[in-house]
Amino acid sequence: MSPVQLAFKVLRADRRTRTATLLTAVGVAVATGLVLLLLSLPYATQARAERAVWQEAYGSRVDGAPTLSIATSTDFFDGRQIDRVDVAQLGGGVSLPAGVPKFPAPGEVLVSPELFQAMHRIPASQLADRFPGKVVGTLGEDALRFPDQLVALVGHTPETMPVTANQRTGFVPSSDARVDELLTLLAGVGVVVLLVPSLVLVASSARLIAARREQRLAALRLAGATPGQVVSITAAETGIAAVAGALIGWAISPLLWSLARLVPWDGGTWLAGDFRVPLGLTVLVMVAVPALVLLAAVFGLRRVVSNPVGAVVQHTPKPLRWWRLLSLPATALFFFFAIEKGDDVNLVLLGLGLMIASAMLVGPYVTAVIGGFFVSRWRRPSALLAGRRLRNDPRGAYRASAGVVLAVFTGSMALTLMPSFDAMTGGGGTFRDSVLSMDAYGERSAAITGQANATLARYNLPARAVSMPQVTLKSVNGSSYSGVVVSCADGIKLYRLSATCTGPGIYSTHELDLGGFQVSGTYEAPGVPFAPGTTVKPMVQTDDDGYAPVLIDPAVMPAGIVSEYARIAVDTTPADREMVRTALVGAAGGESVYSRELYLDEQRSQLDDLRRVTVIGVTVAAILAGCSAAIATAGSVMDRRRTFGALMAAGTPTRLLARALRMEAALPALVATIGSGVLGMIAGLGLFSIIQESRAASAVISPWLAAPVVLGFAVAVLAASVCTPALNRVRAEPLADE
Repeated sequence: MSPVQLAFKVLRADRRTRTATLLTAVGVAVATGLVLLLLSLPYATQARAERAVWQEAYGSRVDGAPTLSIATSTDFFDGRQIDRVDVAQLGGGVSLPAGVPKFPAPGEVLVSPELFQAMHRIPASQLADRFPGKVVGTLGEDALRFPDQLVALVGHTPETMPVTANQRTGFVPSSDARVDELLTLLAGVGVVVLLVPSLVLVASSARLIAARREQRLAALRLAGATPGQVVSITAAETGIAAVAGALIGWAISPLLWSLARLVPWDGGTWLAGDFRVPLGLTVLVMVAVPALVLLAAVFGLRRVVSNPVGAVVQHTPKPLRWWRLLSLPATALFFFFAIEKGDDVNLVLLGLGLMIASAMLVGPYVTAVIGGFFVSRWRRPSALLAGRRLRNDPRGAYRASAGVVLAVFTGSMALTLMPSFDAMTGGGGTFRDSVLSMDAYGERSAAITGQANATLARYNLPARAVSMPQVTLKSVNGSSYSGVVVSCADGIKLYRLSATCTGPGIYSTHELDLGGFQVSGTYEAPGVPFAPGTTVKPMVQTDDDGYAPVLIDPAVMPAGIVSEYARIAVDTTPADREMVRTALVGAAGGESVYSRELYLDEQRSQLDDLRRVTVIGVTVAAILAGCSAAIATAGSVMDRRRTFGALMAAGTPTRLLARALRMEAALPALVATIGSGVLGMIAGLGLFSIIQESRAASAVISPWLAAPVVLGFAVAVLAASVCTPALNRVRAEPLADE
């Protein structure tokens, strides 16, 4: 009889083996499905970037005469970002990107379907008037980053293009598209922190029949079976579940991709074809995950192969050594070395995986120490039973907590990163929150301001745009300050400043000796001194968000100063904000209009994305941990059916045994969750330091870091409650069956 035939015969004859095989297959399916989902994320971002790369103005250069003038800008409407692309044909033909039906002529506009609906849903003064000309078509899905993206492609003549326009030989090619590095990093972290709990679930399922299988294989060895035959039989039994689970995981991966499409990232959801995994990588996953399960099963046969008599008699395993503790600092040092090196994400992920593996190595030793403490100090029957189990079989006792430990590690790492990311937000508050502003070249600022104010008057709005030329104050000792030419009344209405306006002068938050300062239109231009008698008046910055320029009243500006740049700003109210923005955008002709919400939109979007992904990841890890803990607890009862049956036959109450089993789960879980919480915090600080290098920020340690530890301990204790039904099942079955 071949090993496969024998495996199917055992499955038909033993109900417990069928249950364990089914659970193992489910665990392998979960692991395979999660890995395929996480591996598809970088390819999804690549597909999204390839569709939208034409919306960028800069990319790899192409030889030849320029055929296209292109400028890009961002706008904001109803809490959403609008991507605007202004184009003009310079000569020759321009190859159109997929999804763009035609090249817009001057005065024509192509918009995305979502923007088209919004333009016809609300008054033109709030949105449609921002785009000069006539809407002549809509963009297809192949031209959009995500299905509901707001995009406008505006046609111009070369003369009316924004001054920031770039000349190219066509749109940026799709080959310049790049994957989202943040989501790629998160996908790698997800593979590390979610694959391991899935494999723990598989191992816990296999433990349901570990003792019975070991005894059966040991009997075969004693009956003359060779080590190779024993390994083949185990590989066949495990392979049936592993292969079936891998196929199920592959079959359900399209369903997981469909669910992932609904999770927004970077402003929107996904198209149906975004999620994919190359065939070669799919085959690798389909082979690697079952292979890991088979290797673990075969590796567990060491005692049966080498000492079948010991496997039958079930001698107490050898005690664990203290050197296991060294793995934790060693892997932590490697992790921080990888972060310090900083140029290899895969090395960082390897360090993170090694830290998790070290926790799995240290956990059984700590469990044995806890068991020894209870055996030597406590005398209650349940504590003695639990302590002896923890000391004699720490690996088996820790197995129930392994999944919970990983979930706590993941949660602590996330709760270290998220408050730190929150602390990095903000900034960009030079103007008051109600102000809309834009930058313009000096010669264009007057025309833009005049056109914007004419539009505001046509809309019957009292708000008016103010043009503020930018100048530089330079001292003889080399220091300099940025200044704007504006009246005090307008300045304190627009900027985050407070002052008592007492007439023309220079208003500053710093003490200035005008005798040592000159003013110029640009930093490089020669300065001109102020007229004698010009006074410097104090003002204060209302908060530290942004910088405070020096306000120079037009009446005290020396003659002949020509500013290269100017800032145009309008104070708004909630009622007229969208109409004021429309007036500014229409006058700017493709230049970006800045506002507080637009500046913070990217930060808010990234934080929302990170929170969403974190909640999903931690929830999945917690579910896997709870399932593996419950199965491991039930498996520990099945492993000791003889012992528990004998104790019950001798009169030991079931509630006493159940209390001992709950203590077996609770004691290691308490210590392990605290340790994994600290380890997760260290990992989170390490990952945050990668971002901290590029931005001045400090990590935030929140009291919420205790939440994963508390919840993890509660999950472990709750999962251990399955011991009572398992014990009742043992009591109901005849002891002679064992």
